[in-house]
Amino acid sequence: MQAALEVARQALDTNDVPVGAIILDESGNIVSSGYNRREVDSDPTAHAEIVALREAADIAGNWRLDGHTLVVTLEPCAMCAGAIAQARIKTVVFGAWDEKAGAVGSVWDVLRDPRAPYRVEVIAGVRAQECAELLNTFFTELR
Repeated sequence: MQAALEVARQALDTNDVPVGAIILDESGNIVSSGYNRREVDSDPTAHAEIVALREAADIAGNWRLDGHTLVVTLEPCAMCAGAIAQARIKTVVFGAWDEKAGAVGSVWDVLRDPRAPYRVEVIAGVRAQECAELLNTFFTELR
């Protein structure tokens, strides 16, 4: 999670919400990272998870990321949860809960829905307070 937090801080330079994501291969090596780039790229899909997934798939030369782990500082939204499932990510580790738009246990649970054809292991709340403080500071300064 430390690496994801460091990546999240990069979003502060772009005035975007500081969310960071890293993807680890089966051996635990970081293969990609991403932070929110919606503002800098003018792209509504440029969430940290999507940026990291695109880079990991490009590096792997395959859209399937079986056995990989995604670590992200904020609970993924519905769009990101869907992309995570489509990429066949094995495990998602996230920090802060997103009580407004979270789709991995808060508002919805896309990744563990029994109707879904593919389920992902979820580890929630890792360094949650530290992840939430980064977001809270950003929004407090924004107002």
